[in-house]
Amino acid sequence: MPDWLDVVVRSFTFLIVLFLVTKWLGKKQLSELSFFEYVSGITIGSIAAEVAMGLERNIFNGILGIVIFAAAPFVAGLVSLKSKKVRDFIEGKGTVFIKDGKVMEDNLKKEKYTTDELLELLRKKDVFQAADVEFAILEPTGDLSVLLKKENQPLTAKDLNLAVAPIKEPQNVIMDGEILDEPLSTIGQSRKWLNTELDKLGVSIENVFLGQVDSYGQLTVDLFDDKLQVPSPQEKPLLLATLKKCQADLELFALETKAKEAKHMYTKNGGKLQGAIDKVTPLLRN
Repeated sequence: MPDWLDVVVRSFTFLIVLFLVTKWLGKKQLSELSFFEYVSGITIGSIAAEVAMGLERNIFNGILGIVIFAAAPFVAGLVSLKSKKVRDFIEGKGTVFIKDGKVMEDNLKKEKYTTDELLELLRKKDVFQAADVEFAILEPTGDLSVLLKKENQPLTAKDLNLAVAPIKEPQNVIMDGEILDEPLSTIGQSRKWLNTELDKLGVSIENVFLGQVDSYGQLTVDLFDDKLQVPSPQEKPLLLATLKKCQADLELFALETKAKEAKHMYTKNGGKLQGAIDKVTPLLRN
């Protein structure tokens, strides 16, 4: 076999081996490397490159070396699941960089981080002042977790004592112009309902690249032709408008009637309906 063909065969062989080994180790090997996994990954790559190009090397010995170095972090991971001390030693522990708005200079030096690097990590979290941070910790993966002080955190519905409806996962009911029946059945709808909703939007199924139904039962579509404009769903605005019209009618009836009991009834129910409208308005606005 010519040398160039031998290199091609070895390269493809180790490409497949490395792919299978990485799949076996899992996604963590790609996203969150511990020190041990980092060293093992570099070594595995070095072995593959050396045996792929070194024609005098035995290919099976190279595969054996890769399997050994791949098995090491796998076994270490199993042991780490059962022992906190082993887990801290292999994966490392987080380091506090900011506490109560104060930068921990000694910890920065310990991890060999400069002030500029800390500020860069904060900016990646959309934080531009260290004094705004209540607590910041450098994770073993190298990512910085940041907790802002209470007064600097964005307001939530809970802070305002607002009741919000739970949001469910949107269902993809159309993909590449094809109807997906399983997501449709998940939301309790049929193809007939879907075709009716498409008619409301004025589009045909063949022109839809992606169609999704949100937790409110509204259909939104993305068309193959990006130049075409699709109207936004109107179910929620129409419902809100109907409620407001009913409330206005009750007030009008109260003004027009001369019967005290009827006037009292219209006024009372109009007030109740207005209270309900105030509660659901944030949910019904697009």
